[in-house]
Amino acid sequence: MAIFLTENSRIIVQGMTGSEGSKHTRRMLIAGAQVTGGVNARKAGESADFDGTTLPVFGTVEEAMKATGADVSVVFVPPKFTKDAVVEAVDAAMPLVVVITEGVPVHDTAELFAHAQSRGTSRIIGPNCPGIASPGKSNAGIIPADITGGGRIGLVSKSGTLTYQMMFELNDIGFSTCVGIGGDPIVGTTHIDCLQAFEDDPETDAIVIIGEIGGDAEERAADYVQAHVTKPVVAYVAGFTAPEGKTMGHAGAIVSGSSGTAEAKKSALEAAGVKVGKTPSETARLMRETVSG
Repeated sequence: MAIFLTENSRIIVQGMTGSEGSKHTRRMLIAGAQVTGGVNARKAGESADFDGTTLPVFGTVEEAMKATGADVSVVFVPPKFTKDAVVEAVDAAMPLVVVITEGVPVHDTAELFAHAQSRGTSRIIGPNCPGIASPGKSNAGIIPADITGGGRIGLVSKSGTLTYQMMFELNDIGFSTCVGIGGDPIVGTTHIDCLQAFEDDPETDAIVIIGEIGGDAEERAADYVQAHVTKPVVAYVAGFTAPEGKTMGHAGAIVSGSSGTAEAKKSALEAAGVKVGKTPSETARLMRETVSG
C-alpha cells in the first residue's frame, strides 16, 4: 500500500504544456505514473507528445476528469494563476491536488485552502513542494524517481532537497510513500495529516519526519505522535546552526527568541519518544537501527 498516491492513481497536469510542466510530465511518465492528460484553456483540443506517448490537452479540470477518470492533479502554473487553478480543481472535486508552484502569495494560499476545506472533497499538498512519490507505484511532482525503491518507511518532509537526501540514504530499505509538504507558512497537508495516514497504513512500519526551524508544526507533530502514533518515528530538524532572528530559506522558517528553534523542536520531539538526529545522515542511521533492531 501507499498513502494518498498509488499505482492506480490517474494524474492530470495543470500547466502540462509549459516548460516546467512539460519537463516533469515526461519524468513522471518515465517513472511509471499514469499521467492521462493536461489542462490549458488556451490549448484545449490539442495534444502533446512525450517520447511517443501522446496526451490530450483539455480546457478545464472538469473535462479532463470526465474524459480520463483522473483523481490527481499536479499544478505547474505561475504563482499569480495558482489560486485560480487550484480553486478550479477543488470545484471539480479533484481528490488530490499537488501544488508544485513556488512563490504563491500567502493570502492566496489561505484563500484556496479555506475554499478546499469548505468543499471537503480535495486534499491539497503544497504549495512550494516537491510533491509525492510512492516508489515503484507512482510519482506526482518533481521528486526523482530513481533514488530509492519501494519499502516500508514513510517520509514526510518540509524540505525538498532533504527529502531526496533521506530517500537516498535509506534507499536499501525503501519507502512506502514520500510526501514533500512544502515549507510555506500555510500548507494544505501537514505533518500530522501524514502521520495519521502512515499510522493507518498496514504496509508502513516506521516514519521519518523532516522539519525545519520556524513555526510550531514540529511541536504539534510531537504532540500528535505522543497521543496517536504507535509506530517508531525518527526526525531531523534543519537549522541547528541558524542564527536567531534570521529568515532561513523557506518563508516559514522564521525564528523568534527560543520559539521555533531547532533545539526547541528537538526537545519536543524527544519528549514524545521520537529519536532526533543532528544531521540527515545521523537521522538515517537512527532509522536504520530502528527497523533492524
